Amino acid sequence: MSLVKSKQRVADHGEVFTPSWMVEDMLDLVKGEAGRIDSRFLEPACGSGNFLVHVLRRKLAAVELKYGRSEFEKRHFALFGLMCIYGIELLPDNIAECRDNLLDILAEYLRIDDTDDFYRAARYVLSQNLIHGDALTMLDSNGQPIAFPEWGYLGKGKFQRRDFRLDVLTHSSAFSAKDDLFSQLGKHELFSPIREHPVMTVAALAQGINL
Repeated sequence: MSLVKSKQRVADHGEVFTPSWMVEDMLDLVKGEAGRIDSRFLEPACGSGNFLVHVLRRKLAAVELKYGRSEFEKRHFALFGLMCIYGIELLPDNIAECRDNLLDILAEYLRIDDTDDFYRAARYVLSQNLIHGDALTMLDSNGQPIAFPEWGYLGKGKFQRRDFRLDVLTHSSAFSAKDDLFSQLGKHELFSPIREHPVMTVAALAQGINL
């Protein structure tokens, strides 16, 4: 893959893609986290997904190692691994390509197509986790504060979702500082979700139901 789409995009946006070998070397520095199904990764300038593709492949390798003998568990934990990957991208063609790339990898691993609920559920998850917006302003393409879903797998095919605003989450380091503005608050008061959803299944996610 070329590291540059066009000289104009480099000039306008500083867009240069990271080569695969460098991505792998960087992920090796956090190998323990990169190999965990439930570890959460956010790429604030995800482009077409060079980093996130490799993160997903490592997560799926962990799924195969632990749950490969159970089709039910394999499918649900593969989807959960995808749920733990997040990205923000300024350019609309890049974010669309990123979503497609990650969906293709999951589909190939699970051997599914767009007739399968897991395929459609994954497509919905990616529409929520990969945001067209600006990581610097923390606003999406509609000028609204970026919010991310925190997904949890409860077992037996059931998922939990809570939504958090990115700009609030970034206050975490400030919260820890001594004599901070928020020092009198409990962490549960500051970092509360903006929305909590009912427990949902793959079938509900496949329909894009924002319960």
